[in-house]
Amino acid sequence: MPTSESLAGSARQTKATLAQWQACRARSLQLALPLSDADATAQSMDDASPTKWHLAHTTWFFEEFVLSRFVEGYRRFDAAYAFLFNSYYDAVGPRHARSKRGLLTRPSLDEVYRYRAHVDEALAAALAGEMLCEQALELVTLGQHHEEQHQELLLTDILHLFSENPLRPAYVRQPRVSGALPIDTSLSWVNFPGGIKSVGHKGRGFAFDSETPAHDVLIRPFQLASRLVTNRDWLAFIDAKGYDEPGFWLSDGFARAQALRWRAPLYWEQRDGVWWQMSLAGMLPLELDAPVSHVSFFEADAFARFSQARLPTEFEWECAAADLPVVGNVLDFQRLRPMPAAKQAASTPSQMFGDVWEWTASPFMAYPRFRASEGAVGEYNGKFMNGQFVLRGGSCATPPGHVSATYRNFFYPHQRWQFAGVRLAKDLP
Repeated sequence: MPTSESLAGSARQTKATLAQWQACRARSLQLALPLSDADATAQSMDDASPTKWHLAHTTWFFEEFVLSRFVEGYRRFDAAYAFLFNSYYDAVGPRHARSKRGLLTRPSLDEVYRYRAHVDEALAAALAGEMLCEQALELVTLGQHHEEQHQELLLTDILHLFSENPLRPAYVRQPRVSGALPIDTSLSWVNFPGGIKSVGHKGRGFAFDSETPAHDVLIRPFQLASRLVTNRDWLAFIDAKGYDEPGFWLSDGFARAQALRWRAPLYWEQRDGVWWQMSLAGMLPLELDAPVSHVSFFEADAFARFSQARLPTEFEWECAAADLPVVGNVLDFQRLRPMPAAKQAASTPSQMFGDVWEWTASPFMAYPRFRASEGAVGEYNGKFMNGQFVLRGGSCATPPGHVSATYRNFFYPHQRWQFAGVRLAKDLP
């Protein structure tokens, strides 16, 4: 029989889950606020999804995996939404084609908001009434972190959509200012010893299944650059004709760069000899000391070779970040773009969290003894462990509190529309 102490602990857990979940759901609405129904419906490419779909899909997650399975008497808002807003869960059933999400002119944005309100009311009541078992509470927490991932995707997808509009509209209007702290333009190298290191989630707080289980790896002594690669650094690569030099590139990357005529990072545009960059604040002059962003793994790897360096492995990155505070330039409506590095101690690499996701040299693969979660949610990460590379650290579009030193993001090596950048590494003798 549960004790009064355990019941009180369960009540505190449920109350905390409710507050965190409500804050997350409110942030999604805040992100969608500047958008019209047309903005929220359009889809600019197959990799991106409309804002309206993001808002509905994250709602469907709670309806499908929590309310319909753990709350007796719950009534689905619309049975057709299971087909429209399932993403990739084969175990749940068939779904609308990803490439055709932009054709969903109906339901309207207002109807999607009503759907969210319907689900939110039911789930809030279940949480407030302490009606959910531990398994259901864990799924609510997973759904919250899932929605935070989609909040970042919402922003990156809107940026891509607006970049395709000849008017280059701004998602938000904001002053173009750098960080309040003094900028550090110098680059030095921070040494890290080798040894057998424990990596992966250690069981404290939330983690996605792909961060587990914790295990030991052998790390050789290495160096990390003290800051991220900047736009100024990247201009040197462009001026050296780096996009046309096959010696810097992996074969698949060079073939893609030539076929698609890559000559600069995504969203860069040259006007009368001056570089500009599309941002969530519209077109802005290129900020030279800000981290380069929207580059593929292929470009990141080529730049590292050009720089006579390499990309770090994901475990080198994790070991370097393990004892650092998880603070940085993450989602903030006053910025919404990567910022120049601030001056700090030379013994610690800066910008490890926020600004841009950092490509690593590591393929996204299962850790030793990895086991996917049971049921349909086991499809969350496990089936994508093929052909993609790991990124670490978060970006200026990542919600606060979402990342950690063990968090593993992953994308295909050719993809560029995310806030992805570069930190260099070198071997030590």
